[in-house]
Amino acid sequence: MKIAGQYTFADVYDSIITIPDCFVLTKNKIGTGNGEAKLYFGSKLSMRNFFGEAGFSAKCFLLKQDLLSYMETIKAEYLNPSYDYRGKSLFTALWQERYKKVQSLEDVIYFHVQDQEQIDGPRGYINSSDEGYYLIRELSLPLVSYISAMRVEATDGSFCYYLKLFVDFEAIETKKNGPLVFNYGRSTDYVKEKTVKYDAGGKKQNKDNGRIGQEKYRNALLEECPFCPITMINDERLLVASHIKPWAVCDEKEKIEPKNGFILSPLFDRLFDQGFITFTDDKHVLISQWLTPKNTQRIGLKNDSYIQLLPIDDARMAYLEYHRKSVFRG
Repeated sequence: MKIAGQYTFADVYDSIITIPDCFVLTKNKIGTGNGEAKLYFGSKLSMRNFFGEAGFSAKCFLLKQDLLSYMETIKAEYLNPSYDYRGKSLFTALWQERYKKVQSLEDVIYFHVQDQEQIDGPRGYINSSDEGYYLIRELSLPLVSYISAMRVEATDGSFCYYLKLFVDFEAIETKKNGPLVFNYGRSTDYVKEKTVKYDAGGKKQNKDNGRIGQEKYRNALLEECPFCPITMINDERLLVASHIKPWAVCDEKEKIEPKNGFILSPLFDRLFDQGFITFTDDKHVLISQWLTPKNTQRIGLKNDSYIQLLPIDDARMAYLEYHRKSVFRG
């Protein structure tokens, strides 16, 4: 499959780039300060192995369709912020303004990034004065957005770099509900839940901030499919009740709706939750190219494999459509 109509996959950067508060525009900020345009991209060694030798200037692009999808997915955070963003009182209008701006863009947005070799130390940074790079700073919300990067090859053998913005649902959920604790087995009260809180004196509070109602949700899923349909593991202590539409963007009904879920073993729960795999309506698994080829091999699952016992019905198809569009790193 051609990327942007002309490029083929060559490699993927093996870590994601979380958008820091210092990078975004002022209205998007959580903290103080005016921010800076440079973006930490990992160690200099790994960054230059990916983009090129010290002093590189790399041609990059964003896709309009990706940005529209990102804006639709991040809309819930714009309208109901989990962080105290500096401009949050304006966020409803800002989302509409920015969405219209993306709609007006070309299908492919090209720009260049430069190695910030003048910065001492082992940390690698990029920067740019181009509009496409500015767009990332404008649309991104810090800590809950991240970038993945892919190296792609043109027909003439030259390389270009495909950057894509994603929403970190787990970061939003952790901010709203606290760190997650994974419990397994039918006897637990919650799944991926229970935030233990303490008062100022260090005494554990009685109030539970966990995922209320998840015992019934999990048990209903286990009744329908008491095993992971990929691995066939059926020990309930080793199974997770995964949400298809992420908990962080669900309404109250969707959070406890069994049709918004699958029972998966932990590895595949994590892959599904992070958008590295998804499923088609006819029970085939899709594996994201944003996962490195080596790790794809290590998973032991082939792209387009048929998962015969995956429970699919009309209700799950609707949730899967959301997952493929907004969670899957397609």
